[in-house]
Amino acid sequence: MNSHTIERSNNGARYALKKGAIAGLPIMFGYMPIAITYGVLASEAGLNLFEITMMSVLVFAGASQFVATNMILTGVGAIEIILATFVLNFRHFVMSFSFMNQVRSLSLKWKIPMSLGLTDETFAVGSLHKKEAREPHGALFYAAMILVSYASWIGGSFLGGVLGEVIPAALSQSMVVALYAMFIALLVPSVRKEWRIGIIAVISMGVNYALSSLGVSDGWAIVTATLVGGASGIGLLKEEEA
Repeated sequence: MNSHTIERSNNGARYALKKGAIAGLPIMFGYMPIAITYGVLASEAGLNLFEITMMSVLVFAGASQFVATNMILTGVGAIEIILATFVLNFRHFVMSFSFMNQVRSLSLKWKIPMSLGLTDETFAVGSLHKKEAREPHGALFYAAMILVSYASWIGGSFLGGVLGEVIPAALSQSMVVALYAMFIALLVPSVRKEWRIGIIAVISMGVNYALSSLGVSDGWAIVTATLVGGASGIGLLKEEEA
């Protein structure tokens, strides 16, 4: 391999990393206020700064961390917390199967760490960039996108823990609005590209709302809505050309 080929490969790698980091910026801006809110609430629940930060390092799942924090606050035992968060995150099995199929051309050494970085948001952004999986440095794109998201979640959690006694509770709770804004920002481009995706989103939301109204737990409601939405997508969306 000559120097010109090496330089071109390095440029391609840097471009993939830059592109992935840019793709992760919307997630970062959405994560920061939510992570700060989590840090504040976890501090109020009695967790110290190390515990608050390490939960984000090891778990990296906002919904589960909020649920666990609330359960800690009410004195629920560890077994109940583990079971509740497992049910809440059961949808990650579905997302992982889908994403691993998308990046099946990548080697296992990339798939394993990327699977640990899958969240609702990284999965959504990754699904919008399917062609990168077939590019020479596609793995670097996904890695950069996930790392930017991961780092922002950890950083926001740490900051929230530090500022836990400073930020008013009403202000910290209002930050959750940013999460909905981020989902809308991720959904709108897909709907503009393919209107049927909007129908799938509406179906999923309807199922989730109906089950929640019937008293079904949030975790099972989300899992069922995800499965129903995915099943409806099989019929509504045409299979993409290979």
